[in-house]
Amino acid sequence: MTEAARALEQDPILLPSLRADCAEAVEAAEAVLAACRAALGARVSTGGRVSNRALEADQFAAHGLSWIATYVESLRQMLGWADRLSEAGAFGEMEALILRITFGEYLSQLRGGIPMSQGEVARIFDLGVTEEQAAPLASPAVIGLSRRGNSDAARARLVELMMAGHGSATFGATGLDDEYEMVRDHFRRFAEDKVVPFAHEWHLKDELIPIEIVEEMGELGVFGLTIPEEYGGAGMSKTAMCVVSEELSRGYIGVGSLGTRSEIAAELILGGGTAEQKAEWLPKIASAEILPTAVFTEPNTGSDLGSLRTRATRQGDDWVVTGNKTWITHAARADVMTLLVRTDPATTDYSGLSMLLAPKPRGTEEAPFPAEGMTGGEIEVLGYRGMKEYELGFDGFRVPAANLLGGVEGQGFKQLMQTFESARIQTAARAIGVAQCALELGMRYAEERKQFGKALVAFPRVYGKLAMMAVEIMIARQLSYHAAREKDEGRRCDLEAGMAKLLGARVAWASADNALQIHGGNGFALEYPVSRVLCDARILNIFEGAAEIQAQVIARRLLENRN
Repeated sequence: MTEAARALEQDPILLPSLRADCAEAVEAAEAVLAACRAALGARVSTGGRVSNRALEADQFAAHGLSWIATYVESLRQMLGWADRLSEAGAFGEMEALILRITFGEYLSQLRGGIPMSQGEVARIFDLGVTEEQAAPLASPAVIGLSRRGNSDAARARLVELMMAGHGSATFGATGLDDEYEMVRDHFRRFAEDKVVPFAHEWHLKDELIPIEIVEEMGELGVFGLTIPEEYGGAGMSKTAMCVVSEELSRGYIGVGSLGTRSEIAAELILGGGTAEQKAEWLPKIASAEILPTAVFTEPNTGSDLGSLRTRATRQGDDWVVTGNKTWITHAARADVMTLLVRTDPATTDYSGLSMLLAPKPRGTEEAPFPAEGMTGGEIEVLGYRGMKEYELGFDGFRVPAANLLGGVEGQGFKQLMQTFESARIQTAARAIGVAQCALELGMRYAEERKQFGKALVAFPRVYGKLAMMAVEIMIARQLSYHAAREKDEGRRCDLEAGMAKLLGARVAWASADNALQIHGGNGFALEYPVSRVLCDARILNIFEGAAEIQAQVIARRLLENRN
């Protein structure tokens, strides 16, 4: 028996009682969350309705509620994960350690404070909860898990098991069916063979991902993964999309993100397009005959899409577009833009927005934007390279009138909102892939690097970091799979998708930061891939809704539906 295993034997938490204690802890956490919602709801509501002004004034507490709810959902999903594995006979020692560390750490943070970011901690008492209402978090089961769940012995044993199985796709069973694990294995091998050996060079040279890789991804069905078979797609689930996005992003976030533009375009057309538009565009997207890009953000609007100013005026058989866009990913190489414009100049809110399917010639390195009436300039970025970011200018750019999505003006914002669930689920999956890459890099370095006569992984502050990476990656993974299942079942899941994205982005950043810390000074050197992963991880907390915007949206949904 190893030293870590012997230490764990002396640990007071026993497996037979673990499930019962976790179930009791979930009920306690849910009770406290209900009290938080009621207390904050009373502060920010007037006449039973949430006040935007009051919610903004109490923003810190509102965002704290979002994080508290995300933690409670995390505990709920991890317990469900453990139950599914137990029923399948797949709940082993590694999974039991992940479960107990999850509950030990997240219950402790629920009781003491949740880090929303560096220097910002959400506490239940900030929301107006009384000591009596917080009492469920002082039950014997909760206290026991909080004090002993995330022990040094548990972390040491978990990493020992991880090292023994190093090279596996994940640390701990994911709980997905064999079909999904076959998909994972297929795309992991593609990433290992075609992406990982070259990703760091692409990043350092700030090069576009080679078109040959894009074409091979098209042949593998990446761009039509969730498009129905009747339109030439694979007709697979959002859960499959999560698995594919994880594995491609583990190789390189740029490769994992190539499919995002196709996913957004396909969702827009499936949800809001006419029968003719679906028949025209979806097969081309699915086959990678055309590459789409999303053109929504403007220089002075950011997340405030209601103030969007780029306008499109009807002239004969065309819409003529004038205005500016920014942070447009993969714009030069794209063949069609999903372009959000204002078609009603009399409006100053969402009601006048429309979506255009705007074709453009594919650019080259010498002439990135050869379209008449369209110009563009590259935005240099720290990470998230391989597709490049651009500012775009439109001055008389023409789009055929038939390419108004849905054929009706004023539907653009509504159509865009319908894509956010899928986009945020996929972003959560990309975050998991980046975090997994960071964990693997950190673990490999910790095993190989010797200091003071032993490997770095032997030191508690090192194996503790690796253990928490593995645990939080599994938590984020289960949140994203839960959101994907809800989407696959046709249920509204903006809340679940938002939580998955909120936590996943934080986990990716924490994993990258800790992996670089394990590398020490070498991690700060450009030659080490972990430096790239740190830069790539940072964007996840910003795009598809910055963490603060995401938390605000989650809080409003929680407060509107608290009764």
